[in-house]
Amino acid sequence: MPDQELAHRSRKSTLRIALIILQPSLVNFLSSFTNGVITVGLPIISRSIALPRELYLWPTSVCGLTSGAMLLLAGAIADIVGARIVDLVGIFLLGCFTLACGLSATGVQLVIFRAFQGIATSMHLPASVALVAAAVPQGRTRNIGFACLGLSQPLGFSVGLVVSGIMIERTGWRSCFYLAGGAMLVTAITAIWTLPRVKLEGQAVTGLRTLRRLYMELDWIGGMLASAGLAILSYVLAVLSADLQSIHSASTACLLAVSFVLLVAFPVWMHIREKAGKPALVPNALWKNTPFASTCVMVALSNGVCNSIELFSSLYFQEVQSRSILTTSLYLLPNLLTGVCLNMLVGSFVDRMPARWLVVTSSFLCILSPLGMSLVNPSWSYWYLEFWAQIFAPFSSDVLFTVGLIIVSDQFPEKTQALAGAVFNTVAQFGMSLGIGTCQVVSLAVMAKTESQESKEGASGESEHAAVLNSYRAVFFLMCGYMTICGFLAIFGLRKAGKVGLKRE
Repeated sequence: MPDQELAHRSRKSTLRIALIILQPSLVNFLSSFTNGVITVGLPIISRSIALPRELYLWPTSVCGLTSGAMLLLAGAIADIVGARIVDLVGIFLLGCFTLACGLSATGVQLVIFRAFQGIATSMHLPASVALVAAAVPQGRTRNIGFACLGLSQPLGFSVGLVVSGIMIERTGWRSCFYLAGGAMLVTAITAIWTLPRVKLEGQAVTGLRTLRRLYMELDWIGGMLASAGLAILSYVLAVLSADLQSIHSASTACLLAVSFVLLVAFPVWMHIREKAGKPALVPNALWKNTPFASTCVMVALSNGVCNSIELFSSLYFQEVQSRSILTTSLYLLPNLLTGVCLNMLVGSFVDRMPARWLVVTSSFLCILSPLGMSLVNPSWSYWYLEFWAQIFAPFSSDVLFTVGLIIVSDQFPEKTQALAGAVFNTVAQFGMSLGIGTCQVVSLAVMAKTESQESKEGASGESEHAAVLNSYRAVFFLMCGYMTICGFLAIFGLRKAGKVGLKRE
């Protein structure tokens, strides 16, 4: 009887841990699913709701902008008031604003609802990391949990790219948001029972004591400096990606200068806080930790390249090869399937291999993806290079999401795991803005230069097609450069990292 009771408790514990990992992973998946829908369906969506040309890219970029701007503050708040309540509120708001996106009657409404969707995401992401770190035992089980959190975002984006190609043609783009929003609200209700009731050391309970701790302990100034600096810089990149000529405007130059001043002021303020004996949001000493600093840079680069490959591959198939949305979605399917397999494998054996060689190998393998897309002839069969480019596309980001989250999480105390998740997701979100923004700037510049040369040479109707092709090839070469930097950073930055995700006694 005791043995049977022990086995029953073990099964119950395993099921509980599985639900703790599955629930936040599902929310990540559904949130990223809508990003994939926007990426593929933007031309149809913009025509449907008369989205002004000057706002054309905002449904794609504004969600990441507001999310990245609020992550650090949301993570710090979750560590004080409790990750569970912050996550519950974030999931519920995500469901509401996702449904609101589907109900948008104008382009401006869609942009506003997407902005609020990003704020709700910033509440969920760091809180989910804290809950998994607190409720799941250290070792391989937690590694798999972090792998699922890492997998769910690119997986959701990829599924959004594929499934929306079918749904938009059959049932319209709004149905995609209704599906995701409805599923999110159902998940929010079940989260009341599935989210663990963990209480980390030093967390307040409720009421006035919580408010007092929020006022006294939370570094509001530091959070606003970092958030405003990153938000403004991401905004400038989004503006430049829409119109390269805006670099000459006084407002763009001023905003760029302000963002740099704020980002430089952040470590200065951290030094002042530490000198005064007050808790710093991200202590400056962490940036002297080579594995931590290198991981943050690599996560930013890798996430930027991962999202850029999917976006520009989709555009390449549609605009250069004139493929339908459905065909484009199927062409991107190998990326999705490879990502699923990689994340499950990495979560299982990340503690058996040195992190350095895992990241180095995956980074250099990932280079083959943009390299293949840059060399392919549009008239060639999909199976010659494009298929293999999609196979290798997720290698770097899917490995780094697990390895990086473990490394970043290990550098923060147990009671600030939400902040650790916020730091990780902040650099990932900023990396996405940086990657897509710089790729779009390069694309616009090469396209303008090619069109200018073609017009001088008196070329006819094919000049526009050549300009688009050259611009995308330049973008894919830029991605190769980013991944090369990522690989060499891993060689030198992770040389002392050793194996990560080991169970501590």
